[in-house]
Amino acid sequence: MSETYLRAATADDQPVIQRLIRDARLNPFGIDWPRFIMAERHGQIVGAAQIKLLDGGVPELASLVVLPTQQSSGIGAALVWTLIERSPGPIYLRCASHNEGYYRRFGFVTLPLEQMPPPLRRAYHIGDAAIRLINWFSGGQERLLIMGRP
Repeated sequence: MSETYLRAATADDQPVIQRLIRDARLNPFGIDWPRFIMAERHGQIVGAAQIKLLDGGVPELASLVVLPTQQSSGIGAALVWTLIERSPGPIYLRCASHNEGYYRRFGFVTLPLEQMPPPLRRAYHIGDAAIRLINWFSGGQERLLIMGRP
């Protein structure tokens, strides 16, 4: 991750964050710059991620995005570790099953329904139904996972 540094987002980053999220086809809701950490390389924003608080103050690692040309360079991992270090207590996330291994390396484990915090349990039911429908049309095998890190 040579010549890459991480910093807190500023108000000027909001349009860049929104573009990164849109281009990566991530959930565009809950995008609020004060919660974001930005990754810069050679003066260009190359990644971002946030911890957002769900109902009841449940912290969710969300909106992790790294430019395709910069992926596999450690930027995503640096963003995740930085957010983990700055967030006391458990952290949760939603991801597609093909990303499970990526998040396991940070200490996240897939949670059974009964261990999911209520806001994520509700999100799981809705997201799982949508993914099942997509799988039915596409023949896919993807699943929605809720993962947690103590």
